[in-house]
Amino acid sequence: MTIERLKREAVLRVGEVTEVSGQSVVVRVDRNKNASDLLFDGDVLRNISVNSYVEIRKGFVSLIGKVDGERLDDVTTRTPPSPLQKTDRNRRFLQVSLAGYIDASGRFKGGLRELPLIGNEVFIVTKNKMETVHNLVDDGRPSIRFAVTDNEGFDIAFPIDGLFNSHIAIFGNTGSGKSNTLAGLYSAFVKELSDKNLKGYRDNVRILLLDFNGEYVGMECITPDKQVYQLSTAEAADRLPVSEGILSDIEMLSILSDATDKTQKPFLRRALQFYERVFGGGIADPTTYFRAILQNQVEQTLRLSDKPRAFQLLDYFRTILPKTKANGDAADVHEGLEWHNQVAGFYVPATNHYFQQRADLIPNTTVHQLCGTFAFDTDLLSRIIVFMYVQLIADVLTNRAQNEHISPVINRLVGRRGDIAKIFDTSAQAEFWKKNFVVVSLDKVNLDMRKTIPLLLAKKLYQDHKQHRNTKSLTIIIDEAHNILSTESFRESESWKDYRLETFEEIIKEGRKFGVFVTISSQRPNDISPTITSQAHNYFIHRLVNQRDLATISSAVSYIDKVSEASIPTLPIGTCIFSGVAGQMPLKLRVRPLEEHKQPRSNTLRFSTIVE
Repeated sequence: MTIERLKREAVLRVGEVTEVSGQSVVVRVDRNKNASDLLFDGDVLRNISVNSYVEIRKGFVSLIGKVDGERLDDVTTRTPPSPLQKTDRNRRFLQVSLAGYIDASGRFKGGLRELPLIGNEVFIVTKNKMETVHNLVDDGRPSIRFAVTDNEGFDIAFPIDGLFNSHIAIFGNTGSGKSNTLAGLYSAFVKELSDKNLKGYRDNVRILLLDFNGEYVGMECITPDKQVYQLSTAEAADRLPVSEGILSDIEMLSILSDATDKTQKPFLRRALQFYERVFGGGIADPTTYFRAILQNQVEQTLRLSDKPRAFQLLDYFRTILPKTKANGDAADVHEGLEWHNQVAGFYVPATNHYFQQRADLIPNTTVHQLCGTFAFDTDLLSRIIVFMYVQLIADVLTNRAQNEHISPVINRLVGRRGDIAKIFDTSAQAEFWKKNFVVVSLDKVNLDMRKTIPLLLAKKLYQDHKQHRNTKSLTIIIDEAHNILSTESFRESESWKDYRLETFEEIIKEGRKFGVFVTISSQRPNDISPTITSQAHNYFIHRLVNQRDLATISSAVSYIDKVSEASIPTLPIGTCIFSGVAGQMPLKLRVRPLEEHKQPRSNTLRFSTIVE
């Protein structure tokens, strides 16, 4: 061993192992190593402290540990100490958790291969070895850089394979920097892939960002090469171009109408089958065919002896039939009809003929004649609603369904028809994926549709993507994910909430095998379904102070060390704890702030700027 190396190791030596208990190791620090900094070859080296790393040498093996804590022990005896003993008082001890080892090839591996022995020497980790410890990328693999280690300032390269082909969770209180992390993460991802192979990126990668607060709609935010849909239920705005099939699909229609599985969803299925039979079954003149169905139903209704049921059905006819006669006069389906309680049936007042005996008189009624002038609306959803009413009439006439069970689902769809028309464009032939990076802004969408649109889009895109298994990728980014993944919502029925959560849970549990990956960002991890939170593979955790949120992180992220976990409530803005399968151990990172024109619109208001 050369004199220079001996000098170097004398400076870098920290102490020696005095206790080993599983992956926990106690290190006794040499008496002359208590200074905050060390000088070596003109360089100032930071001395060992909590959160720093140490190297434990066991033969030719280098074990890497992280300092979790330190203490002072009084080593003097009860007898009067000698002058020598006085210098040995208050020895410094380090509590170290083993994080991994450097193998024979010089690469750092997380986990334990073997344990140190008492007496093994402990050293400060050199800059070169620290870079090895923080190297997460195999040589030649594509990577991104958007953060540095908080203590050492090392630039961290994250592997694209291992990070983006996984589910990612970004958590942090408002103002902690999570929006910058999300934007920086995907900005680097898009740039790396597009620079590497622009055509491959555009053809095979799809990214959908669900933006609840309109933070990512800026021209340069994440990437200028994106399609932004700024939706609104309050005013004219962008609409999502979708095929007619998305609204006539049983699953999609069930989502839009909050249909229950046992009674309402089977009814919707019958109504859609009825619709398909009329418009997709080869019928030459759907309008004439449908008018005949309406007239037949009117004839059955006017011959009923059940007054409540008969009047209920007439109300349905009033909803779907024209409001004017052929001559332009206002029309009423009750015109010319009277009910006789004793006979229990409709009759014509002028003749006292009852329709139960004189069905031939029914074609002369206003309601029957209005059926002959019925015309379909050009709007797809309006047509579907008409078919739902006619299916309900048929079910009530045949005692197949109860009005009180079915009418709520129709009423919900009718109530949302205007909002749906403002959100979806089924007439356009435009492609949804005009760009392969799409931002859907929900900032100006009402509460009902804010929950419905993400569910509908995610479910539809997931179903469509399954056919591209392992050939194309789909990433769904959900910012402020507690808006749709919350278990604490009281504004909706339990069945609808369960359906919504089960849908996203299925995507996050099964999506990887189909190339579908989910990234969630939220300031309230405790509100999110535990199934979803625990299924993430990589976590970026910014400052969290709520105890329930911290408990959620503690239970969900099993591979975060106690020191890192304890630091979460005090993390500075822009600093986060990274932990996941893409790394060998938890890292405390400072995410680089984006240029102002590339930042999300999430800055806190400053009164000094608005009163100038």
